[in-house]
Amino acid sequence: MENENHAPIFNIEEELKKLPARPGVYIMHDARDEIIYVGKAVILKNRVRQYFQSSRNKGAKIEQMVQRISRFEYIVTDSELEALVLECNLIKEHRPKYNTMLKDDKSYPFIKVTLGEEFPRVVFSRTMKKDKSRYFGPFTSAGAVKETIELINKLYRLRNCTLSLPRDIGKDRPCLYYHIGQCSAPCQGLISAEEYRKSIDEAVDFLNGNYAPVLDQLQKQMEEASENLDFEKAIEYRDRISSVRQVAQRQKITHGDGEDKDVLALAADGGDAVVQVFFIRGGKMIGRDHFYLRVAPQDTASAILSSFIKQYYAGTPFVPRELMLEADIEDHEVVEQWLSEKRGQRVYLRVPKKGTKEKLVEMAAENAAIVLRQDRERIKREEGRTIGAVHEIEELLGIDRAMRMEAFDISNISGFESVGSMIVYERGKPKRSDYRKFKIRTVQGPDDYASMEEVLTRRFRHGLTERQELDEKGMGYEMGSFSRFPDLLMMDGGRGQVNVALRVLDNLGIDIPVCGLVKDDFHRTRGIYFENVEQPIDTHSEAFHLITRIQDEAHRFAIEYHRSLRSKSQVRSLLDEIDGIGPTRRKALMRTFQSLEAIRDASLEELAAAPSMNARSAQQVYEYFHGEAQSGAKIEEET
Repeated sequence: MENENHAPIFNIEEELKKLPARPGVYIMHDARDEIIYVGKAVILKNRVRQYFQSSRNKGAKIEQMVQRISRFEYIVTDSELEALVLECNLIKEHRPKYNTMLKDDKSYPFIKVTLGEEFPRVVFSRTMKKDKSRYFGPFTSAGAVKETIELINKLYRLRNCTLSLPRDIGKDRPCLYYHIGQCSAPCQGLISAEEYRKSIDEAVDFLNGNYAPVLDQLQKQMEEASENLDFEKAIEYRDRISSVRQVAQRQKITHGDGEDKDVLALAADGGDAVVQVFFIRGGKMIGRDHFYLRVAPQDTASAILSSFIKQYYAGTPFVPRELMLEADIEDHEVVEQWLSEKRGQRVYLRVPKKGTKEKLVEMAAENAAIVLRQDRERIKREEGRTIGAVHEIEELLGIDRAMRMEAFDISNISGFESVGSMIVYERGKPKRSDYRKFKIRTVQGPDDYASMEEVLTRRFRHGLTERQELDEKGMGYEMGSFSRFPDLLMMDGGRGQVNVALRVLDNLGIDIPVCGLVKDDFHRTRGIYFENVEQPIDTHSEAFHLITRIQDEAHRFAIEYHRSLRSKSQVRSLLDEIDGIGPTRRKALMRTFQSLEAIRDASLEELAAAPSMNARSAQQVYEYFHGEAQSGAKIEEET
């Protein structure tokens, strides 16, 4: 893939050489930067290379996918298990096109400590709920989990019954586990809740990763059994050690609290730094992003993180409940208060010191170091194309901020099914979750100015209404879909389109800078119209290339929406003419056969076998297409 200056942005051959020999997840992107495939690897270096080896027989689907790969990225993990769970999370979040056949609904076992009970238990669980229990895992081996639970119960003499305690204390005789010394019998009142809780705390400490004391004890017992020639006992201790070590391969990708978190860590080298952000939503890691910063060599990690947090969260619409940081920041309390106001709820800045959270921060830091070491030059180029280009636009127009830009376009064919599109670029990158479509309601015929006025009016009126509702709830504007207004409004046309936008904003009492794109005789952008002045723009600059990308994206999105409406209208115009074929059967036919041509070519039996169809409706469809000599011409005309 090349940029507009014909300089390589992502050289696949070069990037393949940089892949680490580590477990992790790889993410394939197409030319539009959409995720098309997510996979896991025991060794990233070997697995990703296989896709680009021409000698390998990859199959038609993978061959097609490889041809569409524009770039790839990867996240290094500490184990294959972490890679597996992260792969599942990313697939569920992004639904990549070429992962459609992946069976990602397998459940993995957890160890559950029922802390909501007065006398808690350590039990096996296939699900993780947001309750008072503490969950550890998931793990790949159900057998190892069960053996570890059995081991924990033996070591700490915990109950494994289902009695409701203390209600059922003394109602029955103590079980076999008490008689063989493996349970402290809280069911008989032989241990207080306080003493029992100490044993639970020790078990939780073990599950949190403090395995050394238990492993040392088991190692000594195995050696003693071996010296006494009790080899069966020695083998039993050896197997227990193996089970503990398997559980010790902890993973950090899923959390039992189900909360939203961002994990921030950095790597710095001289004047360059990379901040890695892991996104955890609903307790699951669903993605990451990294940001290149230019810093002073003497800047501390605390200062860099503080500066990044202020800049990043000033422009992002969502603030999670917790930020897990690699290092604390000096203005901790002020930043925490500011983020809480933006979110509308309390936000916590924390620096984990132990356990899973600390490991997760360490993983983010490790990935940041890899990015800085291997991708420094590429990131600089990408930053130039995105943030650098935004700053060029700000300087060109003389405005303070253009981090969020919205562009609009109108599409129609002779006034038929006029539609409007709204696309959003943040920090120089498309933010597709904020794209919006508008079907023109009030304008008849091909009047682009009137259509644009309708679209802009609806967009900003909706935004004002949403702002009012959020104000009443005491919530920030970032929580709405329309309430976030752009720093710059970019119109596809020149003076006429700009004046339409300014009139709409003035009528609504909104102050947003508006610029228009001036075309030459060959319909190529030659300059920017801003504040009644046409300003020339260097066609070799990153600002020009960003504007061109925004313009092309607005066109694409509008045309795509218009094409979908035309397609739906064409399908209805034919199938609605058939007696007995209503919306349900029409949808069933199109889902089954995908096109009018396929419906026409289908046999009676095939039509009758489609969902919601019967013999009579199938006969009506068949006769409609085959009983009239002009049926083929009809389809050609409609499509």
